Amino acid sequence: MTRIGLIGAGFFGAVHARALARIPGAELAAVSSGEFESARAFAAQFGGRAHADWRALLDDPAVEVVAIATPHALHADIAIAALEAGRHVFLEKPMAATPEQCRALEAAAAGATGLLMIGHVMHFFRPIMAACEIVASGELGRPVLGRSALIKLWMESNRRPWHLSPESGGGMLMTAGIHALDQLVWLMEGRVASVTALAGTLFHEQAADDSAFLGLRFADGRIGQVASIGYRDGAVTNGLELVCERGVVAVDLDSGVRVGQGGVWRAIAGSWEENGMDEAVLREWNAFLGAIAQGTEVPVGPAYGRHIVEIIHAALRSSAERQEIAVAV
Repeated sequence: MTRIGLIGAGFFGAVHARALARIPGAELAAVSSGEFESARAFAAQFGGRAHADWRALLDDPAVEVVAIATPHALHADIAIAALEAGRHVFLEKPMAATPEQCRALEAAAAGATGLLMIGHVMHFFRPIMAACEIVASGELGRPVLGRSALIKLWMESNRRPWHLSPESGGGMLMTAGIHALDQLVWLMEGRVASVTALAGTLFHEQAADDSAFLGLRFADGRIGQVASIGYRDGAVTNGLELVCERGVVAVDLDSGVRVGQGGVWRAIAGSWEENGMDEAVLREWNAFLGAIAQGTEVPVGPAYGRHIVEIIHAALRSSAERQEIAVAV
């Protein structure tokens, strides 16, 4: 039995708890929250021992693996402490609030006995996995350019004050638009060398961004475009298109994948499923626990997680300075 301690008893912590309950051999052993009553209510619903502080959870001898689903600005300190305590760590995206925090965490992971996996859940959504298989098959040749968008309600019920401030790692791009960025970078299979971006706060009274357009220049010269928009009212738009050497791949998280060739679209069977988020998080945990059991590399490591945060910070700087910004290696 692998015993997991969950730091963060909020909305997405519950998603993790539901996934763990479906995995034979996994047990939610403990949960912590800055508000003890929240931790106690969470433990009553999902199981485990409640702690009022994440440090107490790390001191709990029952915990072997730590999952972190806290505000972004807390990610690095908690994850570094967990690695230093000898735990395996599943860290929700973004890896940290700043590139500097990411680099410190990456260094800690390099010297740790435990594994560190970054929770970029898009890699485990059925449509993204199907698109990845198509690209890997070589049927359409290499992706030459791509575009990705997430346009959604920003002020959802789980939004908190820290989401609204750049100092605490908030903003639409870091919180939700990061998914659109991640899925494009993942499927293009390349490093982004520089970013040109326009970002702003167009719909809400807050310090952090709620809207951004990013132009990505990959190190090998290919290009990409990302839209991250948190509207006040509307309806969700998500989508990704890869224009490859011999065809186009179109991904819709709500309907699946289509391939365009010769002026005709064809739907890819089995490229969509009900309850996509719950199923993706389940696959994510199975992959992480499998890597622990087998002693192999995690599917999404710290170097990749840092690269995504570096791109976001370069984008926000590009918008502020009105120029193309290089992305740190």
